[in-house]
This record gives sequence, C-alpha cells and structure tokens, in this order.
Amino acid sequence: MHSVVARVTARIAQRSAETRAAYLAGVEAMVQRKPPQDRMGCANLAHAYAALPGAEKFKVTVERAPHIGIVTAYNDMLSAHQPYQGYPALIKDEAARHGATAQVAGGVPAMCDGVTQGTPGMELSLFSRDTIAMATAVALSHDVFDGVLLLGICDKIVPGLLIGALHYGHLPCVFVPAGPMGSGLPNKDKAQVREQYAQGLVGRGELLAAESAAYHSPGTCTFYGTANSNQMLLEAMGLHVHGAAFVPPGSAEREAFTRQAVRTVLGIGQRGPRFTPIGRLVDERCIVNAMAALLATGGSTNHLIHWVAVARSAGILIDWTDFDELSCAVPLLARVYPNGDADVNQFQAAGGPPWVLRELLNSGLMHTDAGSVNEGGIASGARGAPTVSGDLSVLRPASSPFSPTGGLRLLQGRLGRAVIKVSAVPEDRHVVQAPARVFDSQEALLAAFAAGELQGDMVAVVRFQGPQANGMPELHKLTPPLAVLQNQGLRVALVTDGRMSGASGKVPAAIHVTPEALAGGPLAKVRDGDVVRVDAVAGTLDVLVDEAEWAAREPAPYSHPAQTGFGRELFHNFRRHAGGAEQGACTWL
Repeated sequence: MHSVVARVTARIAQRSAETRAAYLAGVEAMVQRKPPQDRMGCANLAHAYAALPGAEKFKVTVERAPHIGIVTAYNDMLSAHQPYQGYPALIKDEAARHGATAQVAGGVPAMCDGVTQGTPGMELSLFSRDTIAMATAVALSHDVFDGVLLLGICDKIVPGLLIGALHYGHLPCVFVPAGPMGSGLPNKDKAQVREQYAQGLVGRGELLAAESAAYHSPGTCTFYGTANSNQMLLEAMGLHVHGAAFVPPGSAEREAFTRQAVRTVLGIGQRGPRFTPIGRLVDERCIVNAMAALLATGGSTNHLIHWVAVARSAGILIDWTDFDELSCAVPLLARVYPNGDADVNQFQAAGGPPWVLRELLNSGLMHTDAGSVNEGGIASGARGAPTVSGDLSVLRPASSPFSPTGGLRLLQGRLGRAVIKVSAVPEDRHVVQAPARVFDSQEALLAAFAAGELQGDMVAVVRFQGPQANGMPELHKLTPPLAVLQNQGLRVALVTDGRMSGASGKVPAAIHVTPEALAGGPLAKVRDGDVVRVDAVAGTLDVLVDEAEWAAREPAPYSHPAQTGFGRELFHNFRRHAGGAEQGACTWL
C-alpha cells in the first residue's frame, strides 16, 4: 500500500470513528430485524403485493422468495436514461428465472444539465441531488425488499441514488448502468464550433448542427464529464457488475450485464452466499478507492462536492485536503476529453476501467481488500484488462503516466479554499496573475465579452454563485468566451464560488470557492483592478491588496434578482439550509 494512501485512509478513519460507528450500529440493528412477512401487518403486505401477478404473490408471501426493489431514474428527456425504459421488464424476467420477484419501488427525477445549462433551470441542478436522495428514500420506505437495483447514470442522479441508498444501509444494492452513445462529432471539434459562435464567426444553424452531431442518440454523452466519472467511481467502489460502465445501450452485451446485475444482487442478499449490505461495503477504503480513480482519470470537479456528501451518508468524513494529498501521489493515467482528444468509447477500447483499476491496485494506490458486490472483491475489477494499453495516447501505465500527479488540486489563501482541475489546463497556464474583473452573474460576463470590453489579461471573478445564493449552478457557458480570450494569447483565469461543468477544463478555473460570497466569503470584497493570483503549482489563491486596506473593505451587497419562476421558490429552504461546498452542499445535515 502506498504510504500516502495508507496515511489518508487512516486519517479519515480516525476523523470518522464516532460517526461511522453510529452509522454501522444503525445498519446492524436493521439487519437483525425479522423478514417483512413476519414483522409487517397483513394490510401492509397486502398493499405492497396487490399489483403482483398471482404466482408472484405466492412466491413472495408463502415461499418467501427474494424480493428486489428497482429504483429507476428513467425518463426520455435524458439521452443517457432513455434506454432504461425496458429495464424493469428485463429485470423481472431474470429475477423470475432465479426464483425471485421484483417490483419498481419508485422513480426519481433526473434533469439534464446539458438542457438547462445557462438557464434558470440550472439553479435547481445541485439541489436536485438531494431531491433524488429523498425520492430514493421514499421508494425504499416501503421496506419490503431484500435487495435493490439502482438505475441511474448522470451527474446528480448517481450521487443522489447512492446517498438515498446509504440511508438504507442494511440493503444490498447494485447500480445498473446503460452505457454511452456512439461516437459522433469529436468533442474537440464541437468545442471549436462553440468558440467560433462566441466570436460571431458561425451562425446558430452551424452551431446547432455541430451540437446535434455530438449529441445524437440514446446513451450517455461521450465526454468524460460528471456522468461518466460517476461510472468510473462506481466501478472503483465495487458497486457495478465489473466492466459494465461503458458498454453501449441496445447491445447483447449490455443485456447480459443487466441480467448479471440481477444475479449479483441475489448473490449478496441476506439469504445469499455473500451477504453485502451497502452500508458495510461503502467504508473508508471504498471511498478512498473512488477518490484515487477520480484523480487517476482526471474526472469531474463536481465529485469534490458529491463524494463528500456520499461519504457523510455512510458516516465517513472527508475533505478537500484528503483529495489534494492523494492527488500528489496518484498519477494521471487517462487522457479523455476534456483532458485529451479521446471520448469514452475510445477510453473503453483502450482498456477502460479494468485497465485503470489494475494499474492502481498493482501500484498500491487502491485498497485491494475493499469490498465489492462482485465475487472476488475489488481486484476482480481488473480481470480482463489488456496486458498493454490499446492506445497510449488515451491510457498509460502507472510506470509512465501522463503526469506523476492527479488531475485536481486544492487552492487556498486570502480568497478562501477552492479546487482547480489542472489535467486539461496547459502547463504554462497553471499560474495566472492578473487584474480582476468582477461580475455578480455569468450573464454579466457574457455581456461584457459580447460588448468587446474584455481586451486584456484578467482573472474573471464571478461571485454570488454558491449554494446559498442561487443553488451553485454550473457556469459552463463561460468556457467558450474565456477560451477565445486565452486563444488570443491573453492570460485568463476564472475564480468563482459556483461550479463548472465536468466537461470544462481548458481555462484555469478556481471553483467552489468557500466560504461563498453570500456567506461572508472574501470574494465579496474583491474589486475591479485588484491583482489576483491563481497558482496551481504552489496551491494558492490570493488577492494582492494591502492588508490594512483589505481589512477595512466592506463586502459588496448581493444584488441578484428575486429568485422566482421555474420552480425556484420551491427550493428556498434548500438554499437556506445548504452547507458549504467543502461540506458537500448538503441540505440534510
């Protein structure tokens, strides 16, 4: 075991000792209960099984067959989730073949950030994660299941499902992916058209054609953003049938993986040979394995929020210092867009998750003794990995990585604590020092760019974008104009208490700044012209203003318009109670 991985894991375990013990005590108390057929009232059971076919009622009530709950995020608005439409029937068929029964316990909402990017709907995005967690808990509150299959892929859906499932930690759970769409217009070409559109060089028709050629069919988007990072992390945590993440929808292989998920959840049930409730499986080792996989692949910055919340759901306390220390030890093994030119289909062809897991396990950068829903433990995830990379421009061995350190860094200084994704940023842009241009919304920055006002080096400070201000939307619409300025030779960086899309990365961006401006964070004191230094090498985020002057400054007032319409009123209490970004922006603590 690498000394850094061992040290970070031990620190997390010590920090979490009390909360983890309390969590596990609750799990064990639930495990010890009698089966639902013995502890629930007859009316309760009759309601639960009323819609089952007669033969299945007999199975579950008299024969006491294993009963699987399905929690699905199906809708056909998300291309990634559209393939889930037929999954319940397939799952029920496979369950019946093995003497079990299955029911759809409930559905959870699933919004597409690609649809809502840059619109008022994006202000609901982050909080939809906790809504999904609550919906998962509501689905499982029927409390008649022996195991659960969780159908979800995209950005907030997987973290939400996982948080909800961990609140039912006595249940064995398996995630069931649906796979990526086929490769379309290369992501790099799509980004170039976006930059051309931002400059007025192409029209809306050309932009729509490019976007439609990139996003063109059922399946997950092919860049390595939050959705596909979710899949990598679930593989590293042993919560998938190993190898299932990036097999395309509609294929015979995809159906085989889905059927295997049914057999797997039956095998880890309380009456199976390998009882593995999710609350026991997701321990400190499991969480550290997920962190290592994220860093080794240059995954989404959103997980520095989401996985803090996931860990807390299992009584485990992690922070950005843990990520940063691991990043100094875990090498970058993958180049997938936006960290490279390849898409996830090329990543899969080059070796995919099994390659990454094998390299990390063999280098002592993951815990080999961590649990898994798969027989053989987490090490079974490396089975089938090719002996050599199928494409060294996409995947490299740990002995000769793309970078000796991981893709994410912690920044801290007078402006607070923030994270930066360095894996996609050119090395000559890892340090940017320039005058600040301050904006209180992304719309204001876009207007300044359109008006030709941004002509020199700058650090764009976009504040009042945190969880309490407006739900911490992703600011991905800022990437094209800032990239245009960077391509012109200007030294440009972004500093914000908001989020960036998992697909962002070309422009250096210190994001998730905490404390946020609305909560008294230093960003509220920054003024136009202040020199700001973003230094990913030293790990610092500073404003170069005289100390006495800085101390005397009053924070700028929050002038965001009243947040009404588009359902935003319904999330007022979420904003009011949301924790900071480094605390996972949780609304339930």
